[in-house]
Parts: sequence; structure tokens; C-alpha cells
Amino acid sequence: MAPVTAPRSSTRLRPGTPIAYAVAVVVIILMLAPVVFIIIGGFRTNSELSVDPAGLPAVWNISNYVDVLTGGVFWGEVLNSVIVALATTLGVVVLGLMASYVLARYSFRGRGVLYALFAAGLMFPMTVAITPLYIVVKNLGLMNSLGGVILPQIAFALPTTIIILVPFLRAIPDEIQEAAFIDGCSRLGFFWRMVVPLATPGVITTGILAFIASWNSYLLPLFILNKPAIFTLPLGVQAFSSQYSVDTAKVLAFTALSMIPALLFFAFFERRIVGGLSGAVKG
Repeated sequence: MAPVTAPRSSTRLRPGTPIAYAVAVVVIILMLAPVVFIIIGGFRTNSELSVDPAGLPAVWNISNYVDVLTGGVFWGEVLNSVIVALATTLGVVVLGLMASYVLARYSFRGRGVLYALFAAGLMFPMTVAITPLYIVVKNLGLMNSLGGVILPQIAFALPTTIIILVPFLRAIPDEIQEAAFIDGCSRLGFFWRMVVPLATPGVITTGILAFIASWNSYLLPLFILNKPAIFTLPLGVQAFSSQYSVDTAKVLAFTALSMIPALLFFAFFERRIVGGLSGAVKG
């Protein structure tokens, strides 16, 4: 009879163990430290930053934030970023949902090739295509306009949107569609009354991802927008840093205020993103 051997103890990092929690805390600190440094730095003076860059302010000075908020430059760039982000999100959700519906619910020749083409779009980031994009936008006469930023962002966000939404729409039982048609519902009515509500988690997820990506976009606006009046916030931070290069505290305040909307938006909808991605994987 073979001797019974004791099971080997696993050396893997299991969730719920003290080591896993310690690693998670370290990762969180490393991720949040730059953000905290920027926010706190906006409350300090330039002399304090020169003497002790990582220290706390001796007196919490809000004048840097007040100067940024009372200036017209910051709010103009916020408005431009909001317009671009909302228009991009709307275009991505509407076009992505319609394309995903066709790919998920209809059988036609070339459907697999078309889906593979969208999936291949994930392998080509905007950085790779920035020069051809610049030429196309210039030929279309969209230079120095928000439309020249919105349209390419919609195009490059569609692959991710379709990859997420197609599993949601495929998971809708055919019996629901057949019952709707028997009750006299048209294809368009079925789409708006049944498909859109059932795909709401995926729609919210793709919309949030598109909004945050558009809000943080820097490279494309850098190539397309040359007039300060139509700068988005990422470009505004770079321009403000160059203009006030000697006033580090004010630059940190401007940067912190530019980050806060995206951070709050992501923190508020974080559960929606996780839930939507989980549903896409299950589908």
C-alpha cells in the first residue's frame, strides 16, 4: 500500500490572506500617492515646494485654487472637454449599439469577418494612426474644431464598444424576440422596447469608458487643436504649465482641478463598469 502523502502547501497568493491585503494596500498607495501629492501641492507655496516637496503645507493656502477657478480659461476648457466627451459618448453608444445588434442577432454572409475586423481594431491604438488621422481630418476641413476630435474618437472607441455589447445582445433569448413579433412588434420596436433595456448594463459601461477616455485624451487634440480658445483640459494643463512654469503651486492646483471630474465620475460609476464587463464575459 502506497504511503499517504500530505498535500503540499500552496505558495500562491490567495485572495483574503494577510499577504494579499498587504500587497493590495501597497499597490493602492503607489497609485494614489501622485494624485495626493498634486492635490496637496496646490495648497502650498512655491517656497515650501522648493524646501520640502513631499511635505504638508504649513498653512493651507487656497489662493492657488481660487485663482484658477475665478479665471475664465479653466471653465472654457472644461466646457470644451464636456462637449467633446458627451458628443463622443453619444456617438459611441448609438452607433455601437446598432452595429452590435446587427452582428449579434442577424445571420448574414461575412458577419464573422466583420466582427473580426472590429476586434482587430483593438490592436491599433490611436497613437499608431495619428499621422493618417491628421491628414484625413485636415482634408475634411475639421482642423481647429471640436468635430475633428469627436469623430476620430468615436471611430476608435467602436471596437471596444462592440466587443462588450455583442455578448449582451446574443444572450437575449430568441423566444423573447419571437413572442414580440407574434404580438405585432416591429423589428425597430423590438430594438427600442426590448433590446435597449436588456442591454442597459453594457450600454452604461461602454458609455463610461468612452467618456473617461475622451476626457483624458491628449494626443489627438494636440494634433488637431491649435487655438487656445478651443483647448480641452489636457491641452489646457500643458499650456498652463508652460505659461506659469515658475509658479509650480498654481500649476499643481490647475492639474488637480482638471483631474477631479474624471476621478469623481469614475469612482461614482465604478460598480457599473465592473458589472457591465462581468455581464459581457458571461454572455
